[in-house]
Amino acid sequence: MKKMTLLLAGTMLLGAAGLANADDKLKAEVFTSWTSGGEGRAVEAIKKEFEKRGGVWESSTIAGFENANAAFQNRLVAGDPPTAKQVVVGKDPAEFIEQGLMNPMDDVAAAGNWKDALPKALYDYITYDSKVYLTPTGIHGESWMFYSKDAFSKAGITEEPKDWNAFFADMDKLKAAGLTPIAWGGQGWQEVKVFNMVLLSQVGMDGFMKIYAEKDQAALTSDGVKKALEIFGKMRAYVDEGSAGRNWNDATAMVITGKAGVQFMGDWAKGEFTAAGKVADKDFGCAISPASPGLIYISDAFAYLKTNDANQDAAQKLLAEVVMDPTIQVEFSLNKGSIPARIDVDKSKFDACTQKGMAFMADGKIVPEHAITTTPEQVGALTDFIGEFWANPSADIDASAAQFAAIFE
Repeated sequence: MKKMTLLLAGTMLLGAAGLANADDKLKAEVFTSWTSGGEGRAVEAIKKEFEKRGGVWESSTIAGFENANAAFQNRLVAGDPPTAKQVVVGKDPAEFIEQGLMNPMDDVAAAGNWKDALPKALYDYITYDSKVYLTPTGIHGESWMFYSKDAFSKAGITEEPKDWNAFFADMDKLKAAGLTPIAWGGQGWQEVKVFNMVLLSQVGMDGFMKIYAEKDQAALTSDGVKKALEIFGKMRAYVDEGSAGRNWNDATAMVITGKAGVQFMGDWAKGEFTAAGKVADKDFGCAISPASPGLIYISDAFAYLKTNDANQDAAQKLLAEVVMDPTIQVEFSLNKGSIPARIDVDKSKFDACTQKGMAFMADGKIVPEHAITTTPEQVGALTDFIGEFWANPSADIDASAAQFAAIFE
């Protein structure tokens, strides 16, 4: 495997040298929405290695995944695609692949033996019509409850809440201590993630898959959905007035500084704690959302656009190889807070939170986020629905549950 990888790398370097002689180095415009401190350091690890191997890196970064997606689609319409784009593994990139807009990375994947290096479930999701199109940068557990140990101490909370009754009792203690109980990220995509955490706790892993993967009507109309909406709506009483529209990393900062008690977010938030010099299990804690039987996961990846430019085609292959380098996978995840996508990397450097996440993966107690199993249209409809429900404290639970089920009919 190593020989094949080196041979491919050598072939690329020879290609790079030839192009360099023609004063035309391998240049990649890399399009992402990674703008926070932890995200920036993570992608910098890839950039440095790409440039070390002879590439020229050009960053195109737009804050906010939805904003970046909109800008990306404008680029496509204008016939000016970037070399590579950060995507979420699942149905979203599938649409572009089906339209013939992306290049496969089969030769790089074969040379690097990605099939054995990645979890089967993830390898299957980056493969379309038997061709490998995406290079996963890491796996994110996204149903975490991060909490400030200082805030918990001030409020007299001595242990992580194990169920929702204990959770709301603790939120009352934080409020009484003059703190903001929940650091709320007030954007639609964030609110959906919190709802999903609650939903998983109420319907279990099988129910979660029946809802989002099988679109099972019995599961969609179950009492678990109604109970999840009730719990989710109850959280409104524990957020601050300035939460509307708040970025996730600004919410994280509230917990880092001890102004708020908890934040529900993916493990990319841990990158912000690390960047602030905070230590897991010492300065802050990480627990899965109360009463949850497992972890919801999502995976970021790079996808490679067809540009009709041989130089960019070669740059894409070099970038794909760099992203999947075991050392880069570790360095990327240490900075971004994720779990390496490869299962054959050195895990000894990871903190207590990531070790917990890896244990859930090893035990099979993980379910994919809805963006992996549902269409972009359904993702958009769900985001709109949850946002409207959150903004309306008078929303009727039965009617709202019926609206939720209708999204997936």
